[in-house]
Amino acid sequence: MAQSASKTGYGDLPKEFRTYATSAIAIVPVPFDGTSTWKKGADKGPAALLEASANMELFDIETESEVYRRGIHTLPAIKHKGDPAGLAPKVCKAVGKVFADGKFPVTLGGEHSISVGAFQAAAARWSDLSILQIDAHGDTRESFHGSKFNHACVMARARELCPITQVGIRAIDASEYPAMDKRRVFWGHDLHERTDDKWIDTVVNQQSKHVYVTIDLDAFDPSLVGGTGTTEPGGLNWRQVNELIRRVSARRTVVGFDVVELLPAPGQWASDMLAAKLVYRFLSEVFERGSERLRSKK
Repeated sequence: MAQSASKTGYGDLPKEFRTYATSAIAIVPVPFDGTSTWKKGADKGPAALLEASANMELFDIETESEVYRRGIHTLPAIKHKGDPAGLAPKVCKAVGKVFADGKFPVTLGGEHSISVGAFQAAAARWSDLSILQIDAHGDTRESFHGSKFNHACVMARARELCPITQVGIRAIDASEYPAMDKRRVFWGHDLHERTDDKWIDTVVNQQSKHVYVTIDLDAFDPSLVGGTGTTEPGGLNWRQVNELIRRVSARRTVVGFDVVELLPAPGQWASDMLAAKLVYRFLSEVFERGSERLRSKK
C-alpha cells in the first residue's frame, strides 16, 4: 500500500476512483486554525488524516463493501487567514457546489469553526435539515474573543439555521447552560454510565429526514484520541460512535458530515488513523447500509 496521499487524496486511490466527474463523494479539506484557545496545530489535521488514509484497508467488514468504488475525489484545500467569519462563505460556496453537482461532501478540519459554512450550504438546500453534533464541548457561546464565528460559537450558529442535537457534551461555559435545549443534549457523564444503547434511538428519533453530522474528535475519550487540541476526560468510545452513525445512516438521510479538530502530534498517529477510519466507516454506512434502506422503500 502506498505511503502518501499528498497527490492522490483520500485513500490513495487509483485514478479511476478519484476523478471528480465520476465520484459520488467529495472530500473538502479546510486547514484552518485561527481561533483555537489551547493547543495549536489543527490546521495540519486534514493532511494528517489524508496521510493516514493512504495506509488504511479499503474493505469495510461491517457492511462487506468497498465504498471507495463509488469514487472519492479530494478537492484542493480551502485556505484562509484571519477571522473565521470570512471563511464561512468560502466553505459554503465549496460545499454548495458539491451538493449542486450531486455529490456527498465530507469536510475535514481544521478547527470546528470550519463547519459553519457547511451548515449554511446544507440548510440552504434542505428546509427540513437537522444537525447532529458529536463533541465534548457545547460550542454555543454567542460570541468569543470578539467573533461570533469562533470555534466556541459554532453550534450557536447552527441552531440559528435548524434544530440541533448535541451528543457527548462534558464541558461548557456557565453562560451557555440556560439556552441549551436539555431534551436535545446527551451529556457525556450520563452516556459514560449507561449500560445500554437506548439513548442512540432517542438521538436518531430527534433528527428530521435530512441530517448533517458534525464530529469533533474530542468527543472521544482521550485514551482513544489524544491528538486533538482540547481533550476532555470521560469521552465516548469507538463502539458508541460507530453505533450512532450506523443507526442514523440506516434511519435518516445523512446529507454530509465533517470531522474536525485533529491535531497531529508525535506519538499520536493512532489518532490520525482513527479519524481516517471514522470517515471511511461513516461513508460505508451512508452508501452501503443506507442505500439498502432506500432500496427497501422502493
